[in-house]
Amino acid sequence: MEEDSLKKNRNSLLEIFKASTKLGLTSFGGPVAHLAYFKDEYIDRKKWIDDKTYADIIALCQFLPGPASSQVGIAIGMLRGGFLGGLISWIGFTVPSIIILTLFGLLYQNFDIGDAPFIHSLKVVAAAVVLHALIGLGKKLTPDRPRIAIGLIASLILILYPSAWMQLIIIAGAGLIGWKAFATESKIEPFPATFSKKTGITALSVLIGMLTLLPVLAKNTENILVQMFDTFFRVGALVFGGGHVVLPMLEREVVPTGWLTANEFLAGYGVAQAVPGPLFTFASYLGTMMEGVIGAVVATIGIFLPSFLFLLAALPFLNELRKRPAFQGVLTGVNASVVGILLAAFYDPVLKSSIQGAEDFALAVLLFSLLHFFRIPAWAIVLIGIAGGLLLSII
Repeated sequence: MEEDSLKKNRNSLLEIFKASTKLGLTSFGGPVAHLAYFKDEYIDRKKWIDDKTYADIIALCQFLPGPASSQVGIAIGMLRGGFLGGLISWIGFTVPSIIILTLFGLLYQNFDIGDAPFIHSLKVVAAAVVLHALIGLGKKLTPDRPRIAIGLIASLILILYPSAWMQLIIIAGAGLIGWKAFATESKIEPFPATFSKKTGITALSVLIGMLTLLPVLAKNTENILVQMFDTFFRVGALVFGGGHVVLPMLEREVVPTGWLTANEFLAGYGVAQAVPGPLFTFASYLGTMMEGVIGAVVATIGIFLPSFLFLLAALPFLNELRKRPAFQGVLTGVNASVVGILLAAFYDPVLKSSIQGAEDFALAVLLFSLLHFFRIPAWAIVLIGIAGGLLLSII
């Protein structure tokens, strides 16, 4: 009996690793697109969780600082296989881009691929994937006029006043509206009891302790690795909005200090947008440029560690909160605003940076049609997009 349980656990962890690695190798397009890839793999194909649970996880991760799409993947792994499942999910999804960006940092002086045609092709792929995600999530999270209105208002405000703080204000406002307008009793399938509340309190205490002590330690040492860990941990713990929002925050930390030049920073930024996986692995490139491979390890662990601590702190209390009608109302409002936030992100930066002419528009329409109507898998869309972009560049 015990051997069967161990075997089942090993198989579950292996399944998590296979699924997350597949996503780590094919999830181009940034955080918005990642949510679409996750839904396709974890909900539609594997049915590990239902749509409501997925929507609640997205809403939770929108509230937390750090890389939202990475946190969604970690949370699904944790619910499937405990802390080890979350860690394996993160490794599978993140390591491919870590390797690519670390290698780019090591070979920076010899290779310059920032203007390669395939990089722009991947942006067009992202446009198709994000539109597909918007339609799918919109049907689930904004099924009626009140929620459609919340989503549209959220997108218009964010398009006109784009900032991480405005996104937080929108989420908070939508939650308040949901609390008043959508608070109803409903039968909710509980999350697996993966962690105890004691674990949650401990994780939160560790997070607060590190945020308090690391700056003091970094200020009183000349060890650059300690200073780097403090910098990247602080960014990972305090940046709201994830994705592209982290880039200006990192720039202010590493360029004025002389750790990197502006040109080195921008070169890595260009490549980071063209690789699969989370944009936060840009930290791996920065760490490599600063202190080689060991620098990449320190920077990567530093920027992602807060995500694990936040999730360990939040998940034990989420089941209890989900049972409360008021909290359900808050999540309903927040989920509707998430669609609006994704719509704003689809406009800028996805659409504005990807569609630069009739050829790009035609390629995006083709890719979207193959993905949405013909159900061509996302990894194949990436390959078709690259091939189509290269073909257009030589015609």
